[in-house]
Amino acid sequence: MIEINGMAHVILTVSQYDEAKDFYGRLMPALGLECVYDGGDLCYFVGGRTALGLQPCDPAYAGERFIQGRVGLHHVCFRARSRDDVDQVEALLEDMNAHIVSPAKEGPWAPGYYYVLCEDPDGIRVEVNFVPGRGVLAEDESFNPADDWKK
Repeated sequence: MIEINGMAHVILTVSQYDEAKDFYGRLMPALGLECVYDGGDLCYFVGGRTALGLQPCDPAYAGERFIQGRVGLHHVCFRARSRDDVDQVEALLEDMNAHIVSPAKEGPWAPGYYYVLCEDPDGIRVEVNFVPGRGVLAEDESFNPADDWKK
């Protein structure tokens, strides 16, 4: 058995590429991710042992919106270092006039779980959360987020 060293990157395929670059171009630096590449068909942010890339969709799918319940990605979640960080992200999202699905609040997924949830221009859900300590690994609590994540 190996022990991985985190998740290297996630690449999002978007139909509104310019709008997505503007959205993530404001959000990612606030999370400590720097745009390290911005070419014609890829924009790539790196920081905090995390990377996020954007690429335009095939022209046949231009104008389509993300559907959370379809096969594939459900949402992307970035881990913050404090509740205050989550609140700062919420303030930035408000300043960006982003669609906030859930304002900053506690969630049932782990002791102390605190998050804000928004949608990017294509409707892809982006969460920023804070979980103190070891989260669900800290205690023998049951962990079954499936019902809540279906929403």
